[in-house]
Amino acid sequence: MEKQQIQNAISDMSDIIVDNTTISTQQISNHANGSVFDMFWNSGFIVKIVMLTLVAASIWSLTIIFSKYIKIKNLKLAANSFENKFWSGVGLETLYYEIKDSSFDPLSSIFCAAMSEWERLFSKSKGVFSSEQKISKIIQIKQIMQITINKEIEDIEKNMTFLSTLGTNGVIIGILGMVVSIMDGMKTIGITQAVGMAAVAPIISESLFTTALGIFVTIPAAVMYNKLSSDINKYTSRLETFSEEFSSIMTRQIDEY
Repeated sequence: MEKQQIQNAISDMSDIIVDNTTISTQQISNHANGSVFDMFWNSGFIVKIVMLTLVAASIWSLTIIFSKYIKIKNLKLAANSFENKFWSGVGLETLYYEIKDSSFDPLSSIFCAAMSEWERLFSKSKGVFSSEQKISKIIQIKQIMQITINKEIEDIEKNMTFLSTLGTNGVIIGILGMVVSIMDGMKTIGITQAVGMAAVAPIISESLFTTALGIFVTIPAAVMYNKLSSDINKYTSRLETFSEEFSSIMTRQIDEY
């Protein structure tokens, strides 16, 4: 009787092991043959949130990257066009009246802001300046140009913080998804009592996919943030250089009065 009970117990345990192995084999087969979407739907709720967050962040970062790249390129072309007109020898007032109603790029906006302030100060003083007034007006014009530069650069740098944050923390978000995925997988193994690579492989696959997604999102954001930041810094230097050059021209003109 005892021998029969032992044989029955061994048989039942064998059936459980076979069933669990069959279930695990089915899971690994689904993961191996399934698509990325199957992996997404088979993942846990938190892992889904992490994946969706990374995908949404990737789409938004690519949108920012392309829009910034095109904008900076257009600003450089507009700056070249304006500087060609500015240094062509045309009168400052002639150039001002030509572009004041259509100054959309920062360089021409700085020029128009300075010329507008110059006209206001000139009409107010009726062209007569004392030495103190000359210094004061030069300072005012420089301040107007610097304020305009700050406003224009602030607009250009909009959303750059997001790229910086994503380029720094995208991998961490992916690792968070990996950890949660492993935790969920371990709970599932504990419940089903599944054993072997057939049980572990789907967990590893899902966790590595989440990590890879984080890396995929992070690399373009980090690389393009550095590239765009460099371009913006160069453009800012160009604006400040023009501001200094134009300040010198305005100083000479004021000294003539």
